[in-house]
Amino acid sequence: MPPGTILLSEARQDSHQVVLHPVPTSDPNDPLNWSTWRKYINFSLILVYVFFTFVLLNIGSVAYGSYVQDLAVSYSDYNTSIALVYAGLAVGCWAFIPFVYRYGRRPFYLVSLLIQLASAVWAANMTTSREFLATNALIGFGGAISETLVQITLADTFFVHQYATMNALYLFVQATGSFLGPVAGGYIISGMGWRWIFWWTAIFIGATFIAGFFLAEETSYVPNLTAHPLQHSQDTTTQDLEEKKKADIEAIDATDAGSVTLPKNTRKPLRQRLALITKNDVHIKPHFYQPFSMLIRIPAIMYVTLTFGSLLSWYSAMFSVAASMLPLPPYNFTVVQVGLFFLAPFVGAVIATPLTGPLSDWMILRLAKRNNGVYEPEMRLYPAFIGGILTMAGILMFGMGIVYGAPWILLAVGVAIYTLGFISCTDIALAYLIDSYVNIIGDAMVGIGTVRNLFAVIVLFGLGPWIEGMGLRNFFILLSAVAFAILLIPVLLLIWGKKIRSRTAEVYRHYASRQPMRRD
Repeated sequence: MPPGTILLSEARQDSHQVVLHPVPTSDPNDPLNWSTWRKYINFSLILVYVFFTFVLLNIGSVAYGSYVQDLAVSYSDYNTSIALVYAGLAVGCWAFIPFVYRYGRRPFYLVSLLIQLASAVWAANMTTSREFLATNALIGFGGAISETLVQITLADTFFVHQYATMNALYLFVQATGSFLGPVAGGYIISGMGWRWIFWWTAIFIGATFIAGFFLAEETSYVPNLTAHPLQHSQDTTTQDLEEKKKADIEAIDATDAGSVTLPKNTRKPLRQRLALITKNDVHIKPHFYQPFSMLIRIPAIMYVTLTFGSLLSWYSAMFSVAASMLPLPPYNFTVVQVGLFFLAPFVGAVIATPLTGPLSDWMILRLAKRNNGVYEPEMRLYPAFIGGILTMAGILMFGMGIVYGAPWILLAVGVAIYTLGFISCTDIALAYLIDSYVNIIGDAMVGIGTVRNLFAVIVLFGLGPWIEGMGLRNFFILLSAVAFAILLIPVLLLIWGKKIRSRTAEVYRHYASRQPMRRD
């Protein structure tokens, strides 16, 4: 079968059984075998990390007026600073992940937090426009793994029928940090001054580091000699899965006894689960270049790259325009009001989260049952059309509204609609990629993260001349048309996606064979 085509559920209409993919091993240290509460606690810590990472990445957007006054920052400098954030994200996406394969996930979450802590303290003390640019580049570099490593951790810990829900939670927390951070930032600037937005962020990032150091477990799994795949598992309770694991282990003890004594599958002590390094003797050199060859050879990865790259770039362009124009007539927003404007996309994120991930996971189970229990990743793509329409409508509503001086509420509704489409399209794209090519998701996310952020850098560096050359009205019309065209790619995948997966099967197996841990 093509990669991603799996037996997901029993075909009987009265059956509630789900066949677990990836198939867990019999080892209790396999993250797929962790209890539900243990998975959720660990992933919750990662989501806290994501939240404060995106607070730091975006909280400075409400301080534009203060930067102009205290640091002599121009609008060109401001756009350049945003571009440097994305440049830092792009470089970090590429630089960190190969070492994640060698040394584990946990140390790089902690390193990321330390870099962000240092950059926040530096930002709180900067005095020149050059420092302003440098700190933004470092902030982006420090937060880069939030766009790549989280998906690797997700694939380490959860099953196919849970991917969209977990991705939706990730995207919601990402959006919450991006949008509520500036809301809080507006009030902090008004009451304490702009430097305190970075001091408070540094305090919370430091607290997150302490929590992660003592509580976040390593999810990189290195199988031992006695670990073996379990047979079909039932998605009911943890007890059911534990009974199956116990039965399989007992079967090994009864049939594989011999002169050689193998180590027993036992749960690692807490000290080992919280080790700073979990070394895996893998060659990391290929992981520096193969993420980019994947982009060309596997169309699904290019689909996710174009989806994320375009939506992220348009989002950055919209809020760059908003930050510079809302303080001017006819809106005359104060710094607090500019911050409160970010509640609009947050509302869109709140609406999108339960309507995308959980609904997508529910939908694929129903569609698989109708297809004799066989799941095809393309089954996820149908709601993407609605997301494409919403993003186009949101861009036009915001863009035309600000061009013609429409009431601010219309701009806010436009941004909320755009965010609803943004989360819908990106969640579906990410889940489709993980479903189809789970064993190469780490390298795939490196290529996606690097290219999409470079795309945003190009757009932001050219934003000023672009708007001056064609006018704000035509700029937003073009943006909406390009966004809608890119978001129609799912039509092609619905028609030819399975055939493409079949033709790229050997390429996928080649790349998968070079990964430190494979899941079949």
